[in-house]
Amino acid sequence: MSIQFVYSHQHFVTDVYRISGNNSAKNSASTKFDTAIQGGWADRMARGIFRYHLGDLKTRVLLGSHGYVAQLNIQRGIERRKPQEIMSIKQEFNAKQFNFNKIKHDEIIFEMIKDKKGGTPLTNDAECPQPQKMVVLVNVSPLEFGHCLFVPDPAHCRPQILTKFAIHVGIEAVLLSSDPGFRVGFNSLGAFASVNHLHLHGYYLDHPLKIESKPVKPLCPEKGFYRILDFPAGFLFYAESEEVEKVAQTICEVTDFLVNDNIAHNLFLTRGSPPCVQTQGEKDFCSRKGVRVAVWPRISCFGAKEESAFNVALCELAGHLPFKSKKDFERMTEKDVVDVIQSYLLPEDEFHQLEQQLTEHLCS
Repeated sequence: MSIQFVYSHQHFVTDVYRISGNNSAKNSASTKFDTAIQGGWADRMARGIFRYHLGDLKTRVLLGSHGYVAQLNIQRGIERRKPQEIMSIKQEFNAKQFNFNKIKHDEIIFEMIKDKKGGTPLTNDAECPQPQKMVVLVNVSPLEFGHCLFVPDPAHCRPQILTKFAIHVGIEAVLLSSDPGFRVGFNSLGAFASVNHLHLHGYYLDHPLKIESKPVKPLCPEKGFYRILDFPAGFLFYAESEEVEKVAQTICEVTDFLVNDNIAHNLFLTRGSPPCVQTQGEKDFCSRKGVRVAVWPRISCFGAKEESAFNVALCELAGHLPFKSKKDFERMTEKDVVDVIQSYLLPEDEFHQLEQQLTEHLCS
């Protein structure tokens, strides 16, 4: 029997701030959620559940305007499970391949269940009932401290295509943490997802990222839909604790649109400042009371994953670069990183066309 982590709307943390651009926060007391994740993760590390021991990672911030956070994690490149061969964004779940029904029970930290009396009920899809629990388990090949996976009821055997429930709980997980360094993300099939079984990643990164405060352009502000103005080109949503249901629904409309058009995509969820804060004060710029959700449409990568200095997936697009070799970690410059990432992005004309289509789709 797995431990259950029951939460409600009252557990969301709203008074989080960045202080002087570092990772310190005004509300620095760990929440029950943080304690459960970190304690459960550390316990599994001490018991040897992981494929390797993860100590303090060698880290450097690359010179340049993007503030890329580079980390050396050689063992993840060597020891991680071989990724599945993906041939389609809509590839069906295959029970014969590795999936999260085959993990050891000790890898499970807890099951997240929302107390409906304490918040908005998580709705079901009439045709395909949504699971009411999210299983949180350790990623046995961690890229950073606390690296875990959020798996909507594994027994439902869903392929790696986002659902409203998964997005909803992903946003709420960020709101349950008082640490602005806690991040959640998603890789679609064709965007470096390793396992075709619906899951999100969560981990702690003790460094600020530019995505937390990048300027945006309103596209359909009544739906919370914006374009990220800085590199890499993508879309942004923003949700505070009262808006999770509505924003999760809109994000799901966008990802459904991308899947239907066979466009691979990555998502990154992090504490961030409200959109369009250029006209607001320093307090709003430093505020992290809400969650920014970045959505990057990109060129699909099918077949076996290619070997390179780093894979361009959810954390790399957000500015966090786990390197597999010391040589690449030490020599790569910001320009080198931009060149690699650019090669995976949609051409400018295709992105602009997609922007118009999504804006019309959401605002109609």
